[in-house]
Amino acid sequence: MAKVFQSNHPLIQHKLALLRDTTTEPKRFRELIRELAVLLACEATTDLELNEVTLTTPMGVAQGKILKRKVALVPILRAGLGMVDGIWEMIPSAEVWHIGIYRDHDTLEPVEYYTNRPVDPHVQLCLILDPMLATGGSAIATADILKRWGAQRIKFAGVIAAPEGVEALSKAHPDVDIHLAALDERLNEIGYIVPGLGDAGDRQFGTG
Repeated sequence: MAKVFQSNHPLIQHKLALLRDTTTEPKRFRELIRELAVLLACEATTDLELNEVTLTTPMGVAQGKILKRKVALVPILRAGLGMVDGIWEMIPSAEVWHIGIYRDHDTLEPVEYYTNRPVDPHVQLCLILDPMLATGGSAIATADILKRWGAQRIKFAGVIAAPEGVEALSKAHPDVDIHLAALDERLNEIGYIVPGLGDAGDRQFGTG
């Protein structure tokens, strides 16, 4: 069964409170998404594989460690885009694979409209990025795509999740661990997380 990690880091909780606030404007909202993504990624990547290397410092020779293989960042368009840049600065060697999926407002089912298949999908970790894990449909569809491409190890990083989404993703992909800032109460009748923060895409891009 998938492991669910809900962070109790004080900085994550502080930034999450600001993110939820209705008075937070799009510019600040984007900054908070970026900052939260970096903090969540640090927690989600503690088990990356490393190679030992010998290097020269200004004072002599030292032993160090570098990433053994590449990491792939997989933002679910469009809301997941806001989580990419901060993590990419931390892992500049990472590849970014874009997957476009939207949720049909009538059926609440995921609809795939764009994928950018990588040349070599055999990285050491694919990190799915989406601020909200609501019904779980988009995350499940993304994991399905990644596995069809040959990805061997996948994790999900999101800001807020509903129990229904966590359950659905865990059931469909029990090998995909889930890293969150918060696990909220429930979904409402139109598939939004309660108390949540509204539509993360609209709030980032000023379209809501």
